[in-house]
This record gives sequence, structure tokens and C-alpha cells, in this order.
Amino acid sequence: MTDQFNNQNGYTPQSGQPYQQPNFQHSYQQPVVNPQQPHPAKPSTGRTFGTAFAGAALACVIAFGGFTVYQNVTETPSGSNVTLGASANTEIQAQSTDDTLPEAVAQKCLPSVAAIDVYTQQTSTDMLGRSTSSSGTLTESSLGSGVVLSEDGYIVTNNHVVAGADALKVTVGGEEYDADVVGTDESSDIAVVKLQGASGLTPIEIGDSDNLTIGEWVMSIGSPFGLEQSVATGIVSATSRSQIMSNAESSGSDGYGYGYGNSSSQSGGYTIYPNMIQTDAAINPGNSGGALVDSNGKLIGINTLITSYSGNYSGVGFAIPVNYAVNIAQQIIEGKTPTHAQLGVSLSTVNSQNAKRYGLKVDSGAYIAAVSAGSGAADAGLEEGDIITKFDGNAVDSASDLMLDVRSKNPGDTVMLEVNRNGETKQLQVTLGSDESSQAAPTTQNSSKNGSSSGSNELLNRLFNNGSSSQGNAA
Repeated sequence: MTDQFNNQNGYTPQSGQPYQQPNFQHSYQQPVVNPQQPHPAKPSTGRTFGTAFAGAALACVIAFGGFTVYQNVTETPSGSNVTLGASANTEIQAQSTDDTLPEAVAQKCLPSVAAIDVYTQQTSTDMLGRSTSSSGTLTESSLGSGVVLSEDGYIVTNNHVVAGADALKVTVGGEEYDADVVGTDESSDIAVVKLQGASGLTPIEIGDSDNLTIGEWVMSIGSPFGLEQSVATGIVSATSRSQIMSNAESSGSDGYGYGYGNSSSQSGGYTIYPNMIQTDAAINPGNSGGALVDSNGKLIGINTLITSYSGNYSGVGFAIPVNYAVNIAQQIIEGKTPTHAQLGVSLSTVNSQNAKRYGLKVDSGAYIAAVSAGSGAADAGLEEGDIITKFDGNAVDSASDLMLDVRSKNPGDTVMLEVNRNGETKQLQVTLGSDESSQAAPTTQNSSKNGSSSGSNELLNRLFNNGSSSQGNAA
């Protein structure tokens, strides 16, 4: 099934660069469990659209990349005193879920959900696929959704919606605005954009994602397939669904990047999705960055991923919890560098094969290949060669498990680790640090407690990582 793209917009931005729609056919593709696939075109309002929403496979990868923050200088400075969310809360009264509740929630929330159209410059490539020149023409290359956080136009969305954008057009409340990227947090897949000249918008009411009940009613709102202001209802299917996704898996360079505006601007790092909300409310291409709201019309999540064999909605979608998303958005708006909890170690996964080969005392867990000097791990007495088997009482079966556990916490939180050290079990209390100083650092942390890793540990770590010369996965 294909869509024909036509250029009917004719919009000319203030910079003088003409917007031009792509004129080609593109097959519907969608991120699936394995592999991911891109999103299709937006067939509404007489304009054509590229694909949006690059979803993620549910299989966790076992590496952890550097953290990247993008701060774009615009005429609108980041606000340090911006109030996010509606200033007053209202309760929705409905006779029954089947009758009036969806209507009431939609009426309340639709003015607070935006459609985001992403434009990128057309470039020429040589026979090897390398970029050689730019025509200066802006082509609409992808689309997504966003949620209004303030009356003056701060919008939260997914990083993968706006990554690589050269220009943004945002439609909210029936009005279209030019918009600027305020900042992005690639490792959390959260971004904030600011509408130019906006005022009097309707901020969404912000709920609490820490107190969700499996089975409770929810509504997803966004622009699936470019169909703006669309809603779908369902329930919270599960909570605390976590995964790690390689940015290389969804970059334009390997064919999965349509949700990134066909851009390969993503770094080689990883995006961490801790404690996501699973829902059967329909989430499709174009819903990325949109709202997941509860029965009172309060925002509880930012729609982000789906898993599907068909490439479209299959009843399993995921949203970033609002408490986590708004915390990151607030830091971006205040001009801060978003930070995350960090243990301060470099890790490899222990399994039955390498445990038997190297005589390890346990056959699952997270092997510490290096400890960063001055980190919470170092202060707590963790050592190279330790194998972390439990985190706050929960089993740790791999390096990925531990990284997700750490990301679910905040800097300054205290956690209890169970560690196997040469066959002896130890309980160590660790105060987690912040990754602020190492956001742009490589994936690995090369410094250890003593300033270097032993040769045996380096060899063990390389073999754990299938021959990679990397020091391991940082947490």
C-alpha cells in the first residue's frame, strides 16, 4: 500500500526559503518488535507529510551510550519561572464510561494537544550516499504530536519527533505557529519546543503517573497518520515496562529514521525508557509526543512507542510517565542540563556461558568492569570484579536490568545493592550520583577506582561483549 505525496502547501517561511512537499511514493512502514519500521504519510488538510514516530523494538539491548542535550538559541529565552500545566484542576462528571466520559475528556483535552510538522533541507548525495550539497529548499519530512504545557506556547514532545528538524510548524487550537526547539534530552526521548508569538493557549492538567491502577480507563490523543485531533480509548494494560533502545536502530542511516525527518542526526548513544505505561488505547504513526490522559482529562503520559508485527496498532503501546517527562521538560525550559541518576560503573552482562568459562560464582547479574573515581559506587566500596545481583531487593539478571533500575531513580536517592564478590555475598548501600558531568562522554567510563582496569578485567569485558573493545555499558 502506498501514498502519493503532492506539493500543495506553498508556504514560504520568514527566512525566505520555500517549503516544498516531497513528490514520491512511499510504502507504509511502522516500528515493529523486530525490526523497527518508520511511519507513513499524513493525508490531511491538502498537505503532504513524511513519516513520523520511530518506535522501538521491545528486545532490550545491552549497551548504554552517552547522553546528549541540545540547546537551541532562539529569540525566545528559556524561562525560569514558567508554570507548567493548567493552573486549576477540574473534575469530569459523566454518567458512564460507555456514554459521556470519552466525550467529556476529549472536549477538555483536545485544545491542549498539538500537531507538529517537521521540515528539513533537501540535500544532494553522491553515488556513495554521501551528502554533497543543500538546495536550501525545506521539505516536510515527518510529523508528530505534542502537549501544551504553558499559555505562552511551551510544548513537550518526543525527541525523535523533532531530531534533525530545520523548521517546525505546530498546529494547536486551530491556529498554526512557527516553532523553535528549546532543548532536547536524547537519552530520555523528551524535547521541548516553543511556539512563536503564542499566548492564551490551554495548558493541559498534569496528573500523577506514580499512582496508576492497572485496568483504569485512559485516552490517547494526537495525530495518527497525520489525522489531527484524533482520540482513542483503552485501559492501562501494565506499568513499569522498561527498555533500552539504540539510537542507531532508529536513525536515518539504517533505514529506520523516517520519524526523525529522515535524519541521521541522532548520536550513537542509547535512549532509556524506564517504567513506561503500557496501554491498549490506539497509538499509531503520528501519535508520538501526544497525550495519554486519565478519566479526569489529566496528563499521565507522553505516547512514544508501539510494538507490532503488522507495522500499525496491535493493542500494545507505551507512554513515558508524565512525572518523569515533565521533570525533564522543566529542566530544559529553565535552561538547565537535564540530569539522571548514575551509579558510576562500567558493566557487562554475566550469563551461564561466561560464568562457566571464567569460573564466576554466579551465572547472572551485572559484572563491574570499572568504577569511576568519586562516584557513588566508589564511595560505597564497589570494586572491579564485583557482580551486582540485586537492586533494592529486585533481581538483576543483566547490565540492561541494572541500567534501567538506576534510571528509574533520581540523583541523590539511596539504594541497596546485593553484590557477589569472589563468592561472598555483600549488601552495600549506595547514594546515586548525577550524570551531568558525563553526558557528552563516550559510552564507556575508562577510569576505575585505581585509575585503570586490570588486563584480566579488560579481557573478560571484551569477551563478555562479543569481542568488542569497549569497556562496557555505563550506569
